[in-house]
Order: sequence, then structure tokens, then C-alpha cells
Amino acid sequence: MIGDGFARVLERARDGDELAWTALYDDLAGPLLGYLRGRGAPEPEDQLGETFLQVARDLPGFSGDEAGFRSWVFTIAHRRLLDAARTRRRRPSTPIEPDRLVPVAEALRDPGDRADATAVALDAIGDRELLTGLLEHLTDEQREVVLLRFVADLDTATVGEVTGRSPNAVAAVTRRALTTLRAVLEEVPAGR
Repeated sequence: MIGDGFARVLERARDGDELAWTALYDDLAGPLLGYLRGRGAPEPEDQLGETFLQVARDLPGFSGDEAGFRSWVFTIAHRRLLDAARTRRRRPSTPIEPDRLVPVAEALRDPGDRADATAVALDAIGDRELLTGLLEHLTDEQREVVLLRFVADLDTATVGEVTGRSPNAVAAVTRRALTTLRAVLEEVPAGR
């Protein structure tokens, strides 16, 4: 996050300052790309570019703080994904070798808070194919919420704004998603 200087960076970006645009892009490109990849965007880099083009077109009409800006940008990405989903067919999921799931399953066997353990395990997955395979076990709704919560690092209220759900609905979807992931990972034998 940019922090205290956000308002100044935003104003300079509106004026066409290249360094300000770079700061905004650098702040959001990674989480947005992770969200787009996790949601199964066929060309996530292209979707990222299209999202930022829309941001550039609509920036003069935006008003709000940094949290509002992040929510606004993820809402644009979300709508782009919905448009893309309407035009493509569903892809079959590819099974994941159990040996590749062992580190994630071990992290979930930690006696600590289950939601935190799942979030840490998801965050620790450096293998994009593995993460995509795990997310295939979730519904579209669950996948979207998990990605916004743990990849984009948005709070429950902001995820609700992006997806048009109440914070309670977001929390419920998150719980169901994490329960599903735990069930998938608990099928992996310990210490294998």
C-alpha cells in the first residue's frame, strides 16, 4: 500500500504523471494478477492490462481514499472476469499428485487457528499450478472470495463491496471454502 502519500499520488496520476501511474501500478499489479490467475482468467496478463486501461479511463470520476481505490480497482477486475466468463467454456480440472500437497496438508495439521493456518498455507504455495489445482475444488464464488481475502489481502468488508455481498455472506463463503480445502488436504497422508 502507498500509505500517507496516496492522495498526492492519485492526483498526480490524474494529471498524467508517469511516476505516479507507476506507483499505482506497482502497488496493485501483483495482487490483481494473483486474483486474475486464481480466478482462472485465460490470459491474466491481458486482463490485468484491460483492468488498468479501464482504471485510466475512469480515474477522473473516482473519489475516495486508498482503501476505496483498491476496492474500486478490484471491482473493475471482477467485472472484467464476469464478462470473460460469459464468453468461454469451462475447463476441466487436472488432478494434483498427492506428494505435491504434503507441505500444504502439514501446515493445516498445525493445532493453531484453522483459518490462519489455511491462509498461511495458501500464501506459502509458490507453485502456481498447485494453487490453481487446489482452487479447482472450490465453487466460483468460494474461489473468488478466497483469492480476494488471501491473495489480494482485502478485508471482509472490502471483499463484500467488490463482489456485492454483505460482510456476513463473505465470512460464510470463506468458512465454507476453507472447510473444503481442509477436507481436500486432509486426504493427503501425513509425512509422505
